[in-house]
Amino acid sequence: MRLPNAELALIERVKLVEYLLDPGHPDGAGKAAFFRGRAFHPERWEILAGALLQLVQTHEVVRATSSPHGEKFVVDGTLACPDGSAARVRTIWIVDSGQIRPRLISAYPQ
Repeated sequence: MRLPNAELALIERVKLVEYLLDPGHPDGAGKAAFFRGRAFHPERWEILAGALLQLVQTHEVVRATSSPHGEKFVVDGTLACPDGSAARVRTIWIVDSGQIRPRLISAYPQ
């Protein structure tokens, strides 16, 4: 199964710039080192957003769970990186209760 409404998936700028690409973030520093090491940078955050959207639209959901906030989905796949590499990544998405649009929660290396 693919992520429901993957074509509508939302990746917020702040999620990438102030979390996944921020080496000073207490929970995101390791993720930032990983993504920056593959030539993703905050000033061009749209490149990472595009790569994550491509991943979620072409790979299968590996796990789905319900929570009081909505439906969570895990999608693993290969991320095309600006440095020419391909990296295995796990992405976490949520479709908030009452919504249809999936939203990125996190991404990290596998």
